[in-house]
Amino acid sequence: MKKVRVVIADDNAVMREKMKDIVAMDSALELITVVGDGQGAINIARREKPDIFLMDTNMPGTDGIWATRVIRRELPQIKVIALAVLEDEANMAVEAGASGCFFKNRPEEELLELIHTVLVDEEEVESSNRESKQAVGIESVNEVKLTKREKDILRLVAEGKNNKQIAEILMISEKTVKNHLTSIFRKLNVRDRTQAALYVLKNGIV
Repeated sequence: MKKVRVVIADDNAVMREKMKDIVAMDSALELITVVGDGQGAINIARREKPDIFLMDTNMPGTDGIWATRVIRRELPQIKVIALAVLEDEANMAVEAGASGCFFKNRPEEELLELIHTVLVDEEEVESSNRESKQAVGIESVNEVKLTKREKDILRLVAEGKNNKQIAEILMISEKTVKNHLTSIFRKLNVRDRTQAALYVLKNGIV
């Protein structure tokens, strides 16, 4: 089985070691290298083309948010998971193209869960796109591409469920729910769960 190739970008040596230990816990992951600045991350992305970048948002020089934007523009097949401390940093990283965010004070198993969620969701989107393009009588593909998990969460949001309830129903962590909601809001171009629920009612996309 092909391993998932991972690069860690963080200027803090202690955090780099922590991330290395977490990646080493999962036999499906292969650590390619570590780097301490955004420009270095961009250079490695261009050279190594890993599957996943664990990207610190706040690094000296070229920060992780700018590096994420460049990598996602040039190499959209590379998925970036932001490593953040502040909510604002996380939101900016997602806006720059990050597929999710791991807050550094969270349990390590949540990062592994997020990595696999990002990978599975991407496979579902690609499969959905292929099926839509192959379907007879379909002239165009819906611009909003939500994964099955995102649709499940959006449906529960429309039903008035809070993050804790959604996490319990889908048997995932609340942080994973929050990461998905950030992605959903970005894809739908809405600001909050109320607008997302209204979008569902108006467009019937779930």
